[in-house]
Amino acid sequence: METSPKRVSPAIFNITAEGKSPLGAFTATPSSMTTVLGARRHPAVTAPMGNGQHFISIYTSTGFQKLKNEAYCQAIRTLKPDIAIPLADLTFGYGETKQKIPNAKRQLRMVERTEEWLAQFFKAFNAVESGEALDIHVFAPLLPVPYPIQWDYLNRLAEDHIDGLSGLAVYDTDILPDLADYPALQSLPRLSLDFLVTPQEILRQVRLGVDIFTVPFVNSISDAGVALTFSFPPPRSGESERVLPLGIDMRPQDHQVSLMPLKDGCGCYACTKHHRAYLQHLLNANEMLGWTLLQIHNHYVVSEFFAGIRSTIAAEPSTFEENVESFFRVYDSELPKGTGERPRARGYHFKAEGGQPKINRPAWEKYDSDGTGDPTIAAEMAGLAVTGAAAEGTETPVVPEANSQELRKKGFAEVIE
Repeated sequence: METSPKRVSPAIFNITAEGKSPLGAFTATPSSMTTVLGARRHPAVTAPMGNGQHFISIYTSTGFQKLKNEAYCQAIRTLKPDIAIPLADLTFGYGETKQKIPNAKRQLRMVERTEEWLAQFFKAFNAVESGEALDIHVFAPLLPVPYPIQWDYLNRLAEDHIDGLSGLAVYDTDILPDLADYPALQSLPRLSLDFLVTPQEILRQVRLGVDIFTVPFVNSISDAGVALTFSFPPPRSGESERVLPLGIDMRPQDHQVSLMPLKDGCGCYACTKHHRAYLQHLLNANEMLGWTLLQIHNHYVVSEFFAGIRSTIAAEPSTFEENVESFFRVYDSELPKGTGERPRARGYHFKAEGGQPKINRPAWEKYDSDGTGDPTIAAEMAGLAVTGAAAEGTETPVVPEANSQELRKKGFAEVIE
C-alpha cells in the first residue's frame, strides 16, 4: 500500500486475472509464493506527521498520504492477498535503532488505537456483500511495546478475535515469551516484522518461535555491493580458527581477474554462469546488471539458509541448537559494510531528513566545484603567465610569425585549380 501511487483510480485496483489474485497478477508474483499486504513497507519511512485517531500516515510516490481503516479494508478485499495485516498505530524511527522508545503515554495510545482499529477491521472485513468467502489470512499485529502495556490487547485477541485470526504479525519478538500465558495464541503462525540486520538475529528469532520472516537486509546488502557467503549448518572448523565473514565486498580490485564464483559450491544463476571478475566489472561500471546478479545470488543464499534451518529442525531439534551455537562461533557478528555506490535511488525509495547529505551523487559537476579552480589556467586566461607546452616551445604558437600581407604574398589561403 505504501508504494502505491495516490490517484483517482490506481492501476493496481483495476487488474483482473483468472485463477490469480489481483495483487499477485499486478506484481507478477508466482502462485507458489505467498503475498503479504501491509499498510507500510518494511522497514517503513518515518513520516513527519504522526498518525491520527482514524488514519495512519503512509509514504507514497506522490508524498505522504492519510490511509483510513475503511479504505484499507476495501483494498484488502479487492487485492486478495494471501496474508493481510490490519492497521496498527506504530511509531517508526525507534525500533530500527533500538535506542529510544516512545514514552508510556504514547505506547498506551498505540495499543488503544490498534485495538479499536482491529475491531473495525473485522467488522468491515466480514461484511462481504456477495457472501463469497475470501481466502485471506489475517495476521493480527503485536506492538513493539512492553508486555504490561498490551496484555489487555492480547486478551482481546485470544478471547474475542481468535476465530478470525490465522497468525500474528510481530513487530518486536521480545514479546513472544509472554505469549505462554495465552494458549489460544500459541498455535498461530508468527510473522516477524522486527528489524533484522544479521542472520544471527534470524536464528535467535527462530529459537523464540518465529515461523515466517521478512529479511530486508538482503536488499540493502545487495545495493552495497556485497555477496553473501554464509550457510546453515555452518562449515566444520578446519585448520584455521579465524572467524569467517558473512559476505564479501565485490568492489575491491582483488576480484578483477578472479574466475571464482561468488561463493564456493553455490548453485545460483550468478555463480554458475558468471564469475567474480565479471561482477566486479559491472559494479565498477555502475551497470544495473551487477546489482541484479547480486540480488539473485543473495536471495539464493538466504533461501538455502532457511532450507538448512528447516531440515535441521526436522531431523533433530538438539542438533539445531548445536548448529546455532556453532554458527555464532564460526561467522562474524556483522555484515560487511560495502565500499561501493548503491543504485540510483528514486524519491519513493526513501525520505530525506533535515541536514542529510544527498543520497545520489550528481552525475555532472562544475570543474571548480570546490571553489578553488586551477590557478595556472586562470593565469593564462588573464594573460599573466604562459606555462605548459607553450612555455616549453613544444606547442604551435597561437600568434603567427608573419602578418596578413606577408602571408598573402606567400599564397596563404589561395585555391589552386
